[in-house]
Parts: sequence; C-alpha cells; structure tokens
Amino acid sequence: MAKTFTFELVSPERLLLSEEVEQVVVPGTEGEMTVMAEHAPVMTSIKPGVITVVRAGGNAEQFVVFGGFADITPDGCRLLAESASRVAELDRADLTRRIEEVRAEMEGARDHETRTKAEEFLGQLTTLEGALLPA
Repeated sequence: MAKTFTFELVSPERLLLSEEVEQVVVPGTEGEMTVMAEHAPVMTSIKPGVITVVRAGGNAEQFVVFGGFADITPDGCRLLAESASRVAELDRADLTRRIEEVRAEMEGARDHETRTKAEEFLGQLTTLEGALLPA
C-alpha cells in the first residue's frame, strides 16, 4: 500500500475535501503534476482543470477547479481554489456562463496585457469544457 498524506481542497464557499490520500493530480499553470507523500515543497498556481484524487485503497474522485494555488509539503497538500466542485456536480450552464463572461472581458479589454490574460483564461476554459462536457 502506498504512503498517504493529507489533502485539502478549499474553495471560498466550502471545504470540499480533507482526508488522507495516496496521490493527487493537479493542473498547475506550468503543467500537470502528480503529488504523492513526501513530495518536495512547492507552491504553484492552478489553471482551470480537473483534479484527480486517489484515496487510500485506490478509489478515485475528480473535481473541477477554476484557478487557485496549491501549497505542497512533504506531509500534505492544500489547494486553495478560486472556485471548485465535484465533476459529478458540474453545471454546464455555469461553465457556459463563465466562458461568456471571459469573452466579454476580453472584448472590453483596454490594454494588451488584460486582453492576453483573458484570451489565455478563455482557452483554458474552453479546453476544460471540451474535456468534460461532450457536445
């Protein structure tokens, strides 16, 4: 049996998960990473994507996050999400609304930097939409 560590997934609305797990796959802005027990300390920003949590015993559950930060230490990982929910609870209308809001923000951007950030975020959201919600 693999070693376990404490994983917490927190959104502004609630604590979604706090338990001992074997591994967590995190969508970092610099690439996807798998966190396991005794991981080197890292702090990374999170892009919109899917987090896969493998509990002790091998059962997996997926969550959708819309950005945030992960603080990883040898004995734990705390992910502070801007917004998060279980994949099973994902609302297509909510995801579509988020995409439309980012499109409007991009169109109303007054400078190149704001527009570029909005375009990047829009790309991440549409990729997430395509991966999670079949047409």
